[in-house]
Amino acid sequence: MATNSPKDKYLGVWMIFFMLGLGTLLPWNFFMTATMYFQKRLKEPLSAEVSVNQSESVPPSVLEAKFNNVMTLCAMLPLLLCTCLNSFLHSLIPQRLRVMGSLSVIMIVFIITAILVKIPLEPLPFFSITMVKIIIINSFGAVLQGSLFGMAGLLPASYTTPIMSGQGLAGTFAAFAMICAIASGSEMESAAFGYFIVACVVVFLSILSYIMLPKLEFFQFFQEQNRKPTSDDEQNAVTLMNTELKDATTDETDQSISMMKIFKKIWVLALSVCCTFTVSIGIFPAITSDTKSTLANGGPWERYFIPVSCFLLFNLCDWTGRSLTAVCMWPGRDSLVLPLFIVARVLFIPLFMLCNVQPRLHLPVYFQHDGYFIAFMVLFAFSNGYLASLCMCYGPKKVLPHEAETAGAIMAFFLSLGLASGAAASFLFRALV
Repeated sequence: MATNSPKDKYLGVWMIFFMLGLGTLLPWNFFMTATMYFQKRLKEPLSAEVSVNQSESVPPSVLEAKFNNVMTLCAMLPLLLCTCLNSFLHSLIPQRLRVMGSLSVIMIVFIITAILVKIPLEPLPFFSITMVKIIIINSFGAVLQGSLFGMAGLLPASYTTPIMSGQGLAGTFAAFAMICAIASGSEMESAAFGYFIVACVVVFLSILSYIMLPKLEFFQFFQEQNRKPTSDDEQNAVTLMNTELKDATTDETDQSISMMKIFKKIWVLALSVCCTFTVSIGIFPAITSDTKSTLANGGPWERYFIPVSCFLLFNLCDWTGRSLTAVCMWPGRDSLVLPLFIVARVLFIPLFMLCNVQPRLHLPVYFQHDGYFIAFMVLFAFSNGYLASLCMCYGPKKVLPHEAETAGAIMAFFLSLGLASGAAASFLFRALV
């Protein structure tokens, strides 16, 4: 089969999968890096007297203060739910409808988001609409991601790499786009409008890429290879049906036992990846994006501090950590050092809480200088990408080859569980500051 397969001309299929991987996580990253715009829209209007002298000292509104926590929760809970449901959806809904439908809905949501930049709204309606959009984007994003990896499963194993590469670069691209929007010198609303238009263009390019995919000979070949065994199996359907019906009860029992056996082999790694993302999402962006620079003094660095030191730096270091696992995989899959490193990341919670997070009610500020925050962010992001990637790589390798797919599904579930747990924990962490 492999020797007769056509060439991937100009790496067309590879580039399309890269573009689709980028489009999978880019929408969420665009919303997450635009928190400055959303929080500005949630400020309570000031009276004329107050706005003259006290505009800078007015504390944030309730909606403004809770935005990051609620945003993370509204993103991660639908992601967890739809990740579980996607295993049923793939057999009930055609692949083309899942992919095109998800991308189309995401693009429509971004078009609405760009339009709302120009439409004045009261803080509460704006907050509610924004949260609904985040729920929709992450729900359809989960379906899109599951469908995309299913498509890649038909191709050689190396075609999972462009999906991971595209996803890894999504956060960096979103942060860089926000910095460019700010650097344009436009007002916040104008910069945000251009920012969301860029997101619409990227999602539109992802749609065009998917439309082109079935027309490429390389992709067609592997699609046909996938269909051939199906037609052969149909000839023996009647014979197989009798055997399957006879052993159905036994198979179901064996499957449940096998599931538990597989989990027992990988439970340390499963809980490790869950812990990794619980810590990461519990802090980022709910606490990190509320950190204020102590060096800006009203200068340009004040506008760039969060986009650069928080979002861009996190995504670059996270991507570096993910990439490093391609050349270095230490500690080993059976080493106790790996879970110890992951548990040690809990220390980042108090470290970031003791930075200059504003507003704050309970804890003092011990790490005032911006350098502390930047150093913590580099270690925090790099460890997230590297340790999480190690766990996801090691999980399927700790079981027998025929159990690897089930092990991967278990690991994916615990990853999503970590994201949702972190979203819930972010409320507690932020309230303790």
